[in-house]
Amino acid sequence: MRRERAARQDRLVDTAERAGISAQYLSELERGLKDPSSEVLEAVAGALGKSSFDLVRSAAAPTGPVLLAA
Repeated sequence: MRRERAARQDRLVDTAERAGISAQYLSELERGLKDPSSEVLEAVAGALGKSSFDLVRSAAAPTGPVLLAA
């Protein structure tokens, strides 16, 4: 979520307001301290101009080198 928000150059409070959640809660989601309900995930994805599928897929994608065991 944070990567997507930063790519849009949004402030935490702007995205949270569009999603209808508190900035504190969005911050906790971004830091992995809370697990969002499907409704909150949809709201945040919509606030970022993404589908919830795209948001989850981008979170699961590796961001650095991937090391595989032999």
